Amino acid sequence: MTLTPPLKKGFKQMVAEANAEIATISAAEALPLVGDPAVLFVDVREGGEVATGAIPGAFPAPRGFLEFFADPESPMHKPELAKAARVVVYCASGGRSALAAKTLADMGYADVLNLAGGITAWKAAGGPLTA
Repeated sequence: MTLTPPLKKGFKQMVAEANAEIATISAAEALPLVGDPAVLFVDVREGGEVATGAIPGAFPAPRGFLEFFADPESPMHKPELAKAARVVVYCASGGRSALAAKTLADMGYADVLNLAGGITAWKAAGGPLTA
């Protein structure tokens, strides 16, 4: 039997490190940003999760495709990502979006925020959802 060597970093450490480097926004602070043409909400959840409801106007970019959608040199680039002055990234609870926000910041996006608590916090704050 072959044993896998211990991980140098687990997801908890990676999310904690990302959160230490990125800016966050609460659901209450994000509510008034819906519909602002200078703000793009980016939903990094997977398709089945998005089907349960999303923030109105959010751009779907599953976490595994984010770098390809964000890079203008990628054949998969999505111009919607290049138009936003401010990007608010969210997932189900805030972990994947923390990693995604750090990735976008590392790629050169200047104003990226992680929605603290993700769509769960958004729902708890009474945020609107699309079907």
